[in-house]
Order: sequence, then C-alpha cells, then structure tokens
Amino acid sequence: MPELKRLHAGHAPAVLAFELANRSYFAASISDRGDDFFDQFTDGYNALLAEQEAGSCAFYVLVAEDCSVLGRFNLYDLEDGTARLGYRVAEQIAGRGVATTTVRELCRMATAMHGLRTLRAATSHDNVASQKVLTKAGFVPVGPATPADLGGKSGTWYQRDLPP
Repeated sequence: MPELKRLHAGHAPAVLAFELANRSYFAASISDRGDDFFDQFTDGYNALLAEQEAGSCAFYVLVAEDCSVLGRFNLYDLEDGTARLGYRVAEQIAGRGVATTTVRELCRMATAMHGLRTLRAATSHDNVASQKVLTKAGFVPVGPATPADLGGKSGTWYQRDLPP
C-alpha cells in the first residue's frame, strides 16, 4: 500500500524518475516544467528542501512498496494558518481514487502537523480530473484563477476550511 512521506534528500532519484516518466502525461493538463527543470534538477530539489527546512513549505511524496514515487503532494506558502495545495500523480494510478484519498490524508496532516486552517488550490478549466479530486476531497470553488496563477492557463481557485 502506498505511503505518504515527507520529502527528504534520499527521495531525489525516485522523484526525478517520476517526473521524467510522467512528463508528457502531466503536460497534457498542466504547464510543462521545461527542460531547465530537468537540467537543473539537483539545485531545484535542494532549494525545495531548504524551503521545507525554513518552514515556508511542506513537501510530500506518495511512495509505493518498491520505493518508487507515485505522486507529489505539496503545501506552499504556509502562513497565518493557510497554504496552497499542489499535487500530481503518476499516469499509472490516475483515475483510481488515489489522488483524492491522498489529498484527504494531507488535509488531516495539514491541521495536525502544520497547524493549518485553510487550504487553497487552483486548477485549470481543462483539468477536469483535478477538479473532481478537489471536489471529492471537500474543496469548493471560490473564484477565478488567472493565467499567472496557472502557468498560462485560466481556471478556478478552490478552498477547503479544515476542522480544528
């Protein structure tokens, strides 16, 4: 059974493999990370770990029994009890409820481990799967998301208020 784990340095090779294996799949519904992301992966990864250490973000990976990464679930801009949620799951498990289940779990963890009261997430109008995940996980639409919010695409912001 996959397990949601806090990102650490040892996950780097599996995260890179996950991103490379799913690059085309992700680019079909969200903005592509670009070649620079992969060319400078180590520096970017280390920067993420530094942000996490500073407490401004919390990054998680969904790890399979074989230690491969099946998804990434991230909390950005932790401040004043709120954070932005971002996630992506491997094509091989998409459509099976894994993202919804993991987002729900991360919502519980957001309160217990990070003291968060509100999570927000933006998704493009084209990303119907993500809209379904957010809705099933208890998020409600709260307003438009601009192309600046979504890497060039327009969409909707969703929000979930977390129980204390």
